[in-house]
Amino acid sequence: MIKKLSYSVYRSLRTKFDISSAYNVAVTKALDRKFSLVLPQETTPFRTIPDHIQKPPYAVTGHLAPKQIGGEDVEVKNKHQIVGMRKAGKMARKILNQTAECLKIGITTDEIDAKVHQLCIENDVYPSPLNYKHFPKSVCTSINNVACHGIPDLRPLTDGDIINVDITVFCDGFHGDLSETYLIGNVDEKGRKLVHATKLARDAAISVCKPGVEYCQIGKTISSVAEAHGFSVVPAFIGHGIGERFHCPPDIFHFAYESPEVMKEGVTFTIEPILSEGNDEVEILSDGWTAVMCDGSRTAQFEHTVLVTKDGVEILTE
Repeated sequence: MIKKLSYSVYRSLRTKFDISSAYNVAVTKALDRKFSLVLPQETTPFRTIPDHIQKPPYAVTGHLAPKQIGGEDVEVKNKHQIVGMRKAGKMARKILNQTAECLKIGITTDEIDAKVHQLCIENDVYPSPLNYKHFPKSVCTSINNVACHGIPDLRPLTDGDIINVDITVFCDGFHGDLSETYLIGNVDEKGRKLVHATKLARDAAISVCKPGVEYCQIGKTISSVAEAHGFSVVPAFIGHGIGERFHCPPDIFHFAYESPEVMKEGVTFTIEPILSEGNDEVEILSDGWTAVMCDGSRTAQFEHTVLVTKDGVEILTE
C-alpha cells in the first residue's frame, strides 16, 4: 500500500533541485481510449477478523500513533527482524498469487476483497490495509484510470481492464507489502506496453540498490525507464520504509531528484512506481482514498518489499 506524498513536498523538491522535463509536462495529445473509466460504486459492509489473529495497533481504532517530534531515523533491522520480514514477505506473495487465480471478466473487486480477506484468516494473518486510517477493505484494487488506493466495490471487471491488486499482510508482528498489475481479457497494445514498462521500471530500480548508493538513484532510474518508453511517473505517491510499522522512514521517491542520503545494510523499504500513459496529475475522490488520473489516463503499478544486504539487495516478496 503506497504512501501519499504531500504536493508541497513534491514542489519543494522540484524547486530545490531544478528537476526538468517529463514529470511536470502534461501529455497534450488526446487519448485513444479503449477501456472504461472507473468511478467508485456501492460496496459491502466492513469485514471483521477473528480475535485470535494478531493485529496491528490501528486495527481497532483506525488511528496511528503520533509521529515523533523532530522526525524519525531510518531503522536498521536486526537478525530477528529480518527473519520476521522474510516471513511476512513470503506470506504476502502467497496470498497475492492465490488471489490472482480468481481474476477474470465478471468478478467484482468486492469479491476479490472477500478472497483476500478469507485467505488472510486461513493463514492467521491480518490484512494490513483494513482500518488503516479507516480504509474500509482488506486490499486495494485500482483499475484503469485509478492510480492507487481503489476501494473494492460491486463493479465487475470487464474485457480490456488493467487492475492493480495491492496486498499487505501483518504476519507475526511484521508487514509484507507488494502489488502487481494484471491484464483482464483483451487489453490493447498500449495498455500492455504500459504494464510491461512499469514492471521494468520497478525491477531496474531494485537492481541499483546496495549499501552506499543514494536513495535518489531509485527515482532517477524509474524516471529514465518511464521516459524511454513514453510514459510519465505519477509523483504524488511514494514507497516507504516498512517493518513492525506499515509506513516509516525512509521515503522512496519514484521521480528524478537529488539527495545525499544513502542506503545502509539492514534497511527494508518498498519500491512501487506508478506510471501513466497520460499526464502525472491525480485527484483524490470524496471517499478520501481513491486516486484517479485527472486526464482519465490509465496507470499501472508494481511493488516489492526489499532488504538492503551486505552485497546488494534481497527481494522479500518475490
